[in-house]
Amino acid sequence: MVVSVYVDDLIFIGNSLEMLNEFKLSMMKEFEMTDLGELHHFLGIEVQQSKEGIFMSQESYAKEVVMKFKMEHANPVVTPCITCLKLSKNGEGKSVNSTMFRSLVDNLMYLIATRPDIMYAVSLVSRFMEKPYANHWEAAKRFLRYVIGTIDYGIFYQANVPVNLVGYTDSDLAGSIDDNKSTSGYVFSLRSGAISWSSKKQPIVALSTTEAEYIAGAYAGCQVLWLRGVMESLQHNQSTPTTLFCNNSSTISVAKDPVLHGRTKHIRMRYHFVRELVNRGVIEVKYCKTDDQMADVFTKALGGQVFKEDVARLGVKRKFGLREALLEN
Repeated sequence: MVVSVYVDDLIFIGNSLEMLNEFKLSMMKEFEMTDLGELHHFLGIEVQQSKEGIFMSQESYAKEVVMKFKMEHANPVVTPCITCLKLSKNGEGKSVNSTMFRSLVDNLMYLIATRPDIMYAVSLVSRFMEKPYANHWEAAKRFLRYVIGTIDYGIFYQANVPVNLVGYTDSDLAGSIDDNKSTSGYVFSLRSGAISWSSKKQPIVALSTTEAEYIAGAYAGCQVLWLRGVMESLQHNQSTPTTLFCNNSSTISVAKDPVLHGRTKHIRMRYHFVRELVNRGVIEVKYCKTDDQMADVFTKALGGQVFKEDVARLGVKRKFGLREALLEN
């Protein structure tokens, strides 16, 4: 395995460590504190640090959730959702205890802190917490069955890779059968594991795939500004535009070419924010094939092999075998 060292990354790490030390000293002057060394656990999140990188997971918390709902003996499944899963407020079967359903969804929502692979699934069932039905409950329990089979999954952030913010944005079209609204999804990484992700139903009804993708791009653009601001506060300015990948050519054309504005007047002006970011050189929207679209997993229920490949691109791996995976690369 060849390990490369990047000067910019060393400066970034050095500045971060210096800021961390200054913060610790200032806190120790105000409060009685003990330096426990490297982080290992934080609010249910387990952190393993090595020269290969950092692995973050919630294995212990996931086991507690599985046992809380008496699912420890359930058979695992390979995906959290069946392919093309559709749920409606007019559920099927009897209504279930909303308090119990809400408790399960809340526990799963905290688990997505290190498990972007269940982001879409949890976001989907969270829409029915007010009045859940039997099919909503069964869908949520399937998520737990997926967690059982992937109990030691987490995000691996590889060391000695260039720190470069890259994003992917995607959307379905009229995925909600209740109101025909679409679901936006985005994910950002620093050329390693995912650092920011989202799956959210859009507030308006999109009239075309282009419009749905354009709205999703606007949400991703807002996140780009925030992430670049965080990086600047860590003294790691990104002088070049942040690349935002999209698998819809029409959306990219609308974002780049003001001549096409007449075709998009029906889109609320707030969503033309993405075009402003392109003109300012903050982001650069590029095309990627659907097979390479990392954000696809945040907008719809995918099949086994496609889902597995998308999850791997997010940097989600098993706790064991990380060294072997690195050697293969």
